Amino acid sequence: MLDMSNKLRFGLDIPASTGVDPVAAARAAEDLGYDFVSTSDHPSGTDPTHEVWTMLAWMAAHTSRIGVMSRVLGVPYRNPAMVAKMAETLDRLSGGRLILGLGGGHSDEEFRAFGIGVPSPRDKVDGLAEAIEIMRGLWTGPAFTYPGRLHHVAAAPMEPKPARRIPIWLGTFGPRALAVTGRLADGWMPSLGYAPLDQLPVMRDRIAAAADQAGRSIDDITCALNVEVRPADLDEPGRLAERLRDLTAMGFTVLNLKPAGPGREETVERLAREVLPEVI
Repeated sequence: MLDMSNKLRFGLDIPASTGVDPVAAARAAEDLGYDFVSTSDHPSGTDPTHEVWTMLAWMAAHTSRIGVMSRVLGVPYRNPAMVAKMAETLDRLSGGRLILGLGGGHSDEEFRAFGIGVPSPRDKVDGLAEAIEIMRGLWTGPAFTYPGRLHHVAAAPMEPKPARRIPIWLGTFGPRALAVTGRLADGWMPSLGYAPLDQLPVMRDRIAAAADQAGRSIDDITCALNVEVRPADLDEPGRLAERLRDLTAMGFTVLNLKPAGPGREETVERLAREVLPEVI
């Protein structure tokens, strides 16, 4: 089962590109000591890619320890009740290794391409909140009813129930979405770059305020961060380790590393051997 303690943990992004062998990449990450692997959800596009859920299941089936995470699953693409069923199955069959990353949906062009109605910004956030309520309800109640504005279920039974609380982490940025994170989520995972460094503490404070209003604590919410790493960053491993330590000092207990540029395999190995031991 995936360790969900508050110790510092490291994830590794594996591209959904068909040019990357997901099993080989996940096994290498497991051998190198990474805590989980993640991949993004962009089903439409001109670049050849794998579908995220199938890819996660394939990686989980060929590894034994490492966690698997959707980074992040676009809620508008899939019925939330079906996602609840999918998540329970994958978590159970993998031995409790799923982190369910969810988001409101980034690319309106992808929705249009696949014939899916394009939600308004408000509906993306409201739909995300309703999806979480439905998933948690199906995972815990005997016959769950939820009359949401965008999503609903009616006296819906779902068996079996998850053997543990499947962690739901959100990739959120705007004020309303951050409030949903504080109120409902188990984790927050923005991306450095989409969220400027100087705004991360402000955003985290918004989550903390919403959590407090909901009778929760920011300590109940894992703060994770997607961080891109390029080969040039490894020219000075000590400086990169210092940069990552600065991020952990801001309250991020999970760093999900995204190797970019050429030499991905070498970057992955050097991070594990030369940088991460200096961050812990």
